[in-house]
Amino acid sequence: MSLKRKDLLSLAPLSADEITLILETADSFKEVTGREIKKVPALRGKTVVNLFFEPSTRTRTSFELAAKRLSADVINFAPSSSSVVKGETLLDTARNIEAMQADIIVLRHSSAGAAETLAQGVKSSVINAGDGWHEHPTQALLDLYTIRQRGMNFKGLRVAIVGDVSHSRVARSNIFALVKLGAEVRLVGPPTMMPWGVEKLGPKVYHDMDKGLRDVNVIMMLRLQLERQGRALFPTIREYSRLYGLTAERVRLADAGVIVMHPGPINRGVEIAPDVADSLSSVILDQVANGVAVRMGVLYLMSGANS
Repeated sequence: MSLKRKDLLSLAPLSADEITLILETADSFKEVTGREIKKVPALRGKTVVNLFFEPSTRTRTSFELAAKRLSADVINFAPSSSSVVKGETLLDTARNIEAMQADIIVLRHSSAGAAETLAQGVKSSVINAGDGWHEHPTQALLDLYTIRQRGMNFKGLRVAIVGDVSHSRVARSNIFALVKLGAEVRLVGPPTMMPWGVEKLGPKVYHDMDKGLRDVNVIMMLRLQLERQGRALFPTIREYSRLYGLTAERVRLADAGVIVMHPGPINRGVEIAPDVADSLSSVILDQVANGVAVRMGVLYLMSGANS
């Protein structure tokens, strides 16, 4: 089976089999990341452009490492030092990049739908590295990979996604994928941070954190995204932390073998206590490490190298 798609913009249209294919492809590249020489010639001669209009450390670096380990040529595009500051549009910028024979464009943008707009205007494959509040497909895929790596079966798995769900593109991608794979998804957070009608996508909504965490197998904490809220959605950060911060006591409400996840960057002492972030239950650093293998798999499949 191959991933017969030009672009990876969202996990919503992918089937369970397509998601599984990406995870299985990442398995073979995970072995590469453990070698002394971490390089294979799978994308030799291909060019990958990282087009990031928002600040990013983990995602941009992860895509760059992934492309280089596949032997692709990599260009990191910085809008602040480009024609974008002179008023050039996203589409014109991308078409100019494509004219330089770019095969894959990895886009991070503050506007929801930017990746889809770009994909419709260029022949290059486009990978969405996060667009506004919409989606972040590869982050969800590395989350799924990390869960699978721990030997957990998605069918019947109880996953609690906790925090600012409304503003989280990571949460949205994970909801689409986890529900499709047969997991029970619980969304935990204040009513002001819960998207209207989100239950229609399949998850259960809890406003009481202690009830939401009862017997779950995976706790996925979300960053409090103050920069995207525009207005206060709770009285104080201290109040939010008291009601929705993950403490060691709350972890004990979950299943004995629970794993704790976070897409980063972490606000220690706000959404997650330092002793929990650094505990044996935490797989946060595993997520970062797995991101390279997963993105290698995505780049490989989107390049058509397997067809």
